[in-house]
Amino acid sequence: MSADRPVTDAKTSARLSKQRRRDTKPEVALRRALHRRGLRYFVDRAPLKGMRRRADLVFPRRKVAVYVDGCFWHSCPVHATKPRNNAQWWADKLAANVARDRDTDRRLRDEGWRVVRIWEHEDPAVAADRVQNELVDE
Repeated sequence: MSADRPVTDAKTSARLSKQRRRDTKPEVALRRALHRRGLRYFVDRAPLKGMRRRADLVFPRRKVAVYVDGCFWHSCPVHATKPRNNAQWWADKLAANVARDRDTDRRLRDEGWRVVRIWEHEDPAVAADRVQNELVDE
């Protein structure tokens, strides 16, 4: 195991290994809501060439990138939790995730993109409204 990763118990390790990177329930629900509205998009795609960070949904012609952020992994102000085991490691990890999100937002905006961040707990229809509003506003 890497020196910078904490030792975790088997139960926690098994649970974390099942976390999906794409096609989560909130993401699929949003995609379905948008698709029903006749909107088409790319899934799990880097908005900018050479950018290793991938958006959950990309509308390249409209320059809109959509991220469906998990409450735990992205430190939701309403639902974030703080693990007790390896607390400092997790605090650093989650803070780094948030910093990377803000950096991604800045980099995309600097290139003329609009970024929509959806929390996993948001109602898919309301989230779809937010995305659709970004697609029509100029």
